[in-house]
Amino acid sequence: MSNTDETKLPHGEPEIDELTNDRYLTDHEYDGIRELDNKLPAWWLYLFYFTIVFALVYLVGYHLAEWWPLQDDEYKNEIAAVAEIKKATPVETLDLENLIPLTAEADLAAGKETFDKICVTCHGKFGEGLVGPNFTDMYWIHGDSTNNKVTIRNLYDVVITGVIEKGMISYKDQLSPVQIQQVLSFIISLQGTNPANQKKPEGKKYDTFG
Repeated sequence: MSNTDETKLPHGEPEIDELTNDRYLTDHEYDGIRELDNKLPAWWLYLFYFTIVFALVYLVGYHLAEWWPLQDDEYKNEIAAVAEIKKATPVETLDLENLIPLTAEADLAAGKETFDKICVTCHGKFGEGLVGPNFTDMYWIHGDSTNNKVTIRNLYDVVITGVIEKGMISYKDQLSPVQIQQVLSFIISLQGTNPANQKKPEGKKYDTFG
């Protein structure tokens, strides 16, 4: 048999690549079946080796040497960090039972700033009322009817709960308690200012404000 015949497979195809001299089949044979010598691409092998190295580093780094924290530990660390931040910046609170209007110029200026950003759209630039009611007359929708008085606590509850049927949302998540006290103090200070183009009276007439 010639050399050419020796390098032929049973079905007539060459056993050795004529260009590279690589063998198509390995010397391994079992039960008459020979194994194809399919070499894996170098990039695939390198990627496979990398995954092995990565797995070893991950195992050692996370579970043995603890170079990096696990997700449960990271969560606990974040909770602890938030707790420290809360200690450094305590939440503002108000004594609602003894809530009174603020009169300092700085507080009223801060209240006006909030009013200009949030309230003017419905209540007008000067509190004269647009979609929302007039803040400058003596007629109010929300107040203490028993004592014939509009208190800042009455208004605070309105801001916190909102008046959905009138289109007013709750501002408890948009404004801090102090900001609410400041803007309500400014609104009460508008009482009796008598601006132009006032909206007609709504609600009940009250004699005392504050």
